[in-house]
Amino acid sequence: MKKLFALLLALQPSLALAQIHDQMVALLRQHVKYVFVLFQENRSFDSYFGTFPGADGLFDKPASKIPGFSQPIINLDGSQSRITPFRIDPAMWSSDLDDVDHGHVRMAGKMDVQSGKALMDRFAMIEEQKYIPPGQTLPSLKARQYGELAMGYVDCNTIPFLWDYANKFVLFDHFFQHTIGPSSPNAIAMVAGQTGETQWVKHPEESTANPALAALGQGEPLVSDNDPAFGTQNPHDRPRTALNQTYASLPLTFTGRAAQRITAQDSAPATDLADVQKDIPAIARHNGRSIAWGWYQEGYHREPTDAGHESYVGHHNGPQYFGYVANNPAISAHLHGLQDFFDDVGAGKLSPQGGVYYVRGGFINIANLRPADPDLAVQHNFQGDDDHPGYSDSQISEALLARAINAIAKSPYWAESAIIITYDESEGDYDHVAPRFVEYDPSGLPLSPGPRIPLIVISPFARTHAIDHAVGDHNSVIKLIDEIYDLPKLADLPDEAAARVAGFALFKQAYLGPADDKTPGIGDLISAFDPARLNGKISPVAASDAIIPDRIVNSLPHYNNQGCKAIGITPTDAGRPNPIPHDFNPRPSTNPGK
Repeated sequence: MKKLFALLLALQPSLALAQIHDQMVALLRQHVKYVFVLFQENRSFDSYFGTFPGADGLFDKPASKIPGFSQPIINLDGSQSRITPFRIDPAMWSSDLDDVDHGHVRMAGKMDVQSGKALMDRFAMIEEQKYIPPGQTLPSLKARQYGELAMGYVDCNTIPFLWDYANKFVLFDHFFQHTIGPSSPNAIAMVAGQTGETQWVKHPEESTANPALAALGQGEPLVSDNDPAFGTQNPHDRPRTALNQTYASLPLTFTGRAAQRITAQDSAPATDLADVQKDIPAIARHNGRSIAWGWYQEGYHREPTDAGHESYVGHHNGPQYFGYVANNPAISAHLHGLQDFFDDVGAGKLSPQGGVYYVRGGFINIANLRPADPDLAVQHNFQGDDDHPGYSDSQISEALLARAINAIAKSPYWAESAIIITYDESEGDYDHVAPRFVEYDPSGLPLSPGPRIPLIVISPFARTHAIDHAVGDHNSVIKLIDEIYDLPKLADLPDEAAARVAGFALFKQAYLGPADDKTPGIGDLISAFDPARLNGKISPVAASDAIIPDRIVNSLPHYNNQGCKAIGITPTDAGRPNPIPHDFNPRPSTNPGK
């Protein structure tokens, strides 16, 4: 068989690759029943893995070959100097960093798009300029410190668990956030492969170019962090809401052949279902079974440490932006709190037929861990576990991942699982790899894709000690799910396909809409899996290889801040000077003046 494929590959490479791909899909369908997406917040690839050995990082080429390695920054006297990436160590309390700007417009500015190409060289200056009042030219110390913060990175001494998983399994180093912008659009993209491009085409009056909507941060495609208009709310969350999202998503295709029966339970079908009228029968005709799924997010239901949804971050709940999810009890029943995940896995309550399960943290961690930093402001402000700077502690956040992976690995689900660790967006922190844009927003700014974010695949059938250079974005996760569960592609559904054609006619853009098909440069993560493990030639990876002992998980700081030594990895900046700015402060707002 190997000789046959080698001959076929030489004679007809595209046909051979297609056959190999189809064989891999068939093997995955035999062996993987459970997909777990551990979905974290706001980290660029370089900020977390820029010094990971073998990855496309900050020091694997000369500095002159790394886009944006040296960037301008404004000094306090108004003169200009240069800043380069620098390591933030545990001695500088690297687990607890303030939040830099990751809004749509400023992120595009940080990427510095010139003639359609991102130069990736204005992360420091654009961040700094945010804090310079209009009419003034001199930055404050706080403004400069925020500019510096955008250029910092950490390594395995700060996030040893994540580096350990990346080392043992598969790290993707060319995985990009879908939308240039904040969390909400990319939470939506994780389940829909878009953030409203279809809706913009179908309803131009809902465009972000509509001044009335723009004044409210609304409009399509969604590029703001407005909350969903529906469902559970944190009483302290922002009052502005997004428009009802009305295009197809995985929660719709998960209904399978029962699509018409399930969607008939929607309480507001005239608005919720108007843009999927042709999609629904097409999903039913695909004749696939309904797929079990769950979105487990901290604070959505009561948690052990949270009686009033204070830990819930409403704008991180992607499915809840869709009226046909929130207004349909048969679909919204798939939304849960975080403790429900651990209860369901521990009690074996997940569907015996398999399914797709998303896990998200929040403002307050349910493990009741506290940051290692004794600073009172940090102890109060950094209790979150979804890894979002400004309120989450990196080690508390990786502890959540470890607890979830341990729970899966100790359960019967491990033997048939694929676990994906990834992020919604890059936080506005520096990353040096420029994406190739395929979509632009109504104002002409690049829309998709955005900067790189980390993605790790863990599975008994995964390759081990592997770095995968395949290109993708959040649609890649959707493509993998489509293939494992034989779902209709979102991009091929009739309403989305028609919008794609109309988008080209109206806006001369060929790829508006979901990108799980018919968009170039979007992989499907299948290269993370080892065909030899799938076909039984070598044994699956043992569950013990994925487990980090509870005594380590729950003891902060992890490995007493000696994580690189503990897991046996030497970062690529070892022995190099670390150009920490003399006035650097990891928390310009939390601890001003440091």
